[in-house]
Amino acid sequence: MKPDPLQHSHAPEYVAEFLGTACMVFFGLSAVVFDFGEGMPMSRWVPDSSLRLLITGLLFAGTGSLVAISPLGRLSGAHINPSVSLAFWLNGKMHFHDFIGYVVAQMLGGMAGAAMLAGVWKKHAASVHNGMTLPGAGWALWQVFSAEVLLTALLVLLIFIFVSSRRLMRWTPLMTWIVVAMMVWLEAPVSGTSLNTARSFGPALVSGSWHNQWIYAIAPPLGGIVGLALFRLVTKEGREVLTGKLFQAPNYRSVFKCPPQPATETKS
Repeated sequence: MKPDPLQHSHAPEYVAEFLGTACMVFFGLSAVVFDFGEGMPMSRWVPDSSLRLLITGLLFAGTGSLVAISPLGRLSGAHINPSVSLAFWLNGKMHFHDFIGYVVAQMLGGMAGAAMLAGVWKKHAASVHNGMTLPGAGWALWQVFSAEVLLTALLVLLIFIFVSSRRLMRWTPLMTWIVVAMMVWLEAPVSGTSLNTARSFGPALVSGSWHNQWIYAIAPPLGGIVGLALFRLVTKEGREVLTGKLFQAPNYRSVFKCPPQPATETKS
C-alpha cells in the first residue's frame, strides 16, 4: 500500500488557512460595506453610526470565530492573522516552514477576499475604499500606530491565556468574537482596528492605495511580539501553551508542537 503524500505534507493546513482568511476578509468586510457603503439601506434602518459600528464589529468578529469552529479552522487552527502565527512561532509552537506557509497563505487569502469583495459589491465597496484600514481624522500617526500595537498585543495575550488553560481553551472563539467586536466598536474611529496585516494588505492592494499602510504592516506584528512578552510576564513560570489552534478538535490532526489533548477535555 502506497503512503499517502498528504500524511507528510502540511499543504492542507495552508490551503485551509488561505480559505479561512479569504472568508474572514470577504464576509467581514461585506458587513462594512452593507453597514456604511453609499446607497446601502443600513444607514436608513440604523441612523446611529455608533450602533452601526457595533453591529459591524459583531459581524466582522463573528466571521473569524465561525471560521475557527468550521472544518477549515479545526484543521489549520484559524490563525488567519500573521501576528497570531508570529506569536505561536516565537513561542516555539510552530516549525519555521509552517510559520512561513501560514503567513503566505494568510496574505494570499487577504488578497483573494478583498478581490471578491470589490467584484461582488463594486461601487458600494469602492465607497468605503474596499474596506481599507485608514487612520481616523484628527489622530496623530503615532497614536494610530500605538493603538494598533496595544490592541493586537491584548488580543494575542488573551488568546495565549485561553489556549494555555484546559478550562478556557474551548471558549477561545467566543472570547475573540466578543473582544474583537468591542475593539472595532470602540477603536475603529482611531485606526480602523486592523490587528491583522493580511486583512489590511488585501484591500490596499485592490484599491491601489498605500497611504499610511506601513502602520498596518508593522504595528500588528509588533503587537503580537508584545502580547507574547506580556503572556510570559503575567503568567506563572512554565505555563505551557496547550494548543496552537483557536478551537482544538480531537479528530483533526495538528501541525503544532503542543502536547496531545485528550478528547474528553476538548469537546465543546
